Parts: sequence; structure tokens; C-alpha cells
Amino acid sequence: MLTLQQIKDNPERVIERLAVKGFDGKEVIGRVISLDNERKRLQLNNDNKAAELNRLAAQIGALMKQGKKEEAASVKEAVASIKEEQKTIAASLAATEDEIRNLLLTVPNLPCDMVPEGKTAADNVVEKTGGPMPELPDDALPHWDLAKKYNLIDFDLGVKITGAGFPVYVGKGARLQRALIQFFLDEANKAGYLEIQPPYVVNEASGYGTGQLPDKEGQMYFVGEDNLYLIPTAEVPVTNIYRDVILSADSLPKKNCAYSACFRREAGSYGKDVRGLNRLHQFDKVEIVRIERPEDSYAALEEMKDHVQHLLDELGLPWHILRLCGGDMSFTSAITFDFEVYSAAQKRWLEVSSVSNFETYQANRLKCRYRGEDKKPRLCHTLNGSALALPRIMAALLENNQTPEGIRIPECLQNYTGFSIID
Repeated sequence: MLTLQQIKDNPERVIERLAVKGFDGKEVIGRVISLDNERKRLQLNNDNKAAELNRLAAQIGALMKQGKKEEAASVKEAVASIKEEQKTIAASLAATEDEIRNLLLTVPNLPCDMVPEGKTAADNVVEKTGGPMPELPDDALPHWDLAKKYNLIDFDLGVKITGAGFPVYVGKGARLQRALIQFFLDEANKAGYLEIQPPYVVNEASGYGTGQLPDKEGQMYFVGEDNLYLIPTAEVPVTNIYRDVILSADSLPKKNCAYSACFRREAGSYGKDVRGLNRLHQFDKVEIVRIERPEDSYAALEEMKDHVQHLLDELGLPWHILRLCGGDMSFTSAITFDFEVYSAAQKRWLEVSSVSNFETYQANRLKCRYRGEDKKPRLCHTLNGSALALPRIMAALLENNQTPEGIRIPECLQNYTGFSIID
């Protein structure tokens, strides 16, 4: 969440940047400032009462030494009265601080100056393109037909076992899925990321720490009896490793990667965009997460983008990078770059990665800090990215590499799959 200092330093600037995300912050920012002024008044009053109690305690001690018990008893009555007042002040102070925090939780992160203005995905900016564009015949099959033809993925069986959006990978389809996971993890390891195997369920504090709560609770699967959430991405448990932690400056950056299954309800999704692997309730993903000094985070963001681009180039997929406009960004992000690959049989672009810098927004929720040269704790910057999400990668690989002889496997995966073609 935004810090109070960010808001108080330049409230007009905060309101202006929030508007880029389509968020009208005038009322809530004004309310936060008003409550903070009330908080300071209550804190000063509370401090004054504490000072008064200290003074009276010394007075009581002096009167008792002098044998003036009646006068001391009168002062003790005043102490009791002040303590009751202090309880009332403390309760008001706590309620005011809670209201400030609850309001701040409703305010999205500020988009950085590089974020273009716009309301929808149509306003996103294509920043870079690459990869070979395949040429397929008019009768090329979409991946759901290829999956059935070569017995790679059984969507109907997934419906039987669980429901729509939970495919079952079979035979070479399962091996290709596993090969992609191992390839992505190995490449992350080469790039200096420490592998983590996180839990697939998290508590409420972890959801709030990375900003999934209270913004996206409707998209998360909830285990009510245990008050736990199935993770929508490994970002959540991995970033929460650093919740309530003060790091040493020389230990930064922290670079972690993790494979996990991801669970998303995808409420409201319908139509052709959900066919086959295009949109699932359970899918696999390798995530990269970084904790950085603020002055290093944007260089780290470029490194992460280069890493994702490298993976797509190795897979031989056509890609482009979108710089998301304010209206298409997430609640928590300061800037996001989406990678999309071209699915030749569907003749459409499919998102396979989002790489984001959250600046101090998540770190403030997490209380993730580091000590600078002056030994004072400062908020870190947090970043993460998909490297990569598997379903649409699998869809593009199957469609783009289909031939009359079968589906060609990219060379970088063949040592993992043990085969070069699916026939």
C-alpha cells in the first residue's frame, strides 16, 4: 500500500497519478490526510497524559516520603482519572489508525511516469517484437484439436474428474508439460535465481501482503474451514518469505524462482477466449521474484524482461512486449510489461507473462525492509514475473509447430522430452 509519507508529501501528485489508473482518489486521499491529522492530535494528547502521569507519580513519591498521605491519596485520585482518560484516547487512537490502514488498502499503487495513459487493453503500447512468424495452411488445427488427435490433453476427462478448466495431460503431453517446467527452472537457475518449492495454500496475512486481498478475493479459491487460500501464483508465498524481515543491504538483491500449480476462479470468463488451454482454473507456472534496493529495481526489471525474451527465443515462438496503460494494469503494480506469443492456428496473441515492478507498494504491506549505510530501515522494491506460464506456451507450441508428419519439438526441450516430434 502507499505510505502516509507519499501521500502527505504531495497529495495532488498522488491524486493525479491514481487518475491514470482510472481511480478517483480525491475523496479518499483527503480523508486519509484528515484522519492522520486526527491521529497526530490524539497521539500528542496521549503523550501529554503520559507525561502528566509521570509528573504525578513523582509527586506522590515525594508526598509519601514527607508523610503527607492524605495529599498523596488526592493525587492518586487524579492519576486514576487521567488513566481513564488515557484509555479513551488510546481506543480512539487505535480506531483512527485502523481506519487509515483500511482506507489505504483500498487505494491502488501509483503508476510510474513510464506508464501510458489509457483505459483498456486497446491502449497498451507495443514496445518490442521478435521471433519467427510461422506460416500455416488454412486447414491448420487449433491446439484443442491437436491435443485430441495426438492424445496429449484430455479436456473431457478433466470435466469428469473436477470440472471445466482442469485439463488432464496424457503421455507425451504430460512429458512436454514437465519438460517446459524443468527447462524454465534450469534457465532461471543459470540466471542466478534460487529455487523455492512453496506451499500451494497461504493464510490471509500472505494474501494481504502481496495485494491479492482485499482486491482479488473473488478470483481466489478459499478453504473456509481453515481460512486459507489456494495460491493464484507462486508470487504470493515466495514474496511473503520476506514479510516482517529487515535485510542487510549487502544481501540484496534476493532472486528467487518457483514452480507451482496456480488456481484462479476466473469468474466472468466466457466465449472463445476460454477454449482449450486459453484460460484455465488450474495451470502450471514458473515465477521469478526479486527484492531490490529502490535505486536498482528498474535495472532489475530490464533484466527480468530480457530473461523472459530469452526463453521465448529459445522456444522459437513469435512474441511481442506490451507496456500496459494505466487502465489495464493491476491494482498493485507501478509498471507492467506483458509478453504475448502468436498462436498461428487461432490467429491471435496470447499472454504468457507479466513482468512488474511494485516499487514499495507490496513492501509496505509486507514490512519488507533493508538497512542502508545509515543503519535506518528502508522499504525494499519488489518485482516479479512469469517465466513462464505454461498453458498458452503449450498452445502456441502445438499450433505453430504442426506439420504433416507431426508436431515438432523445439531443440531446447528435446533433452527433457526424449523425443523430437509428436506423431
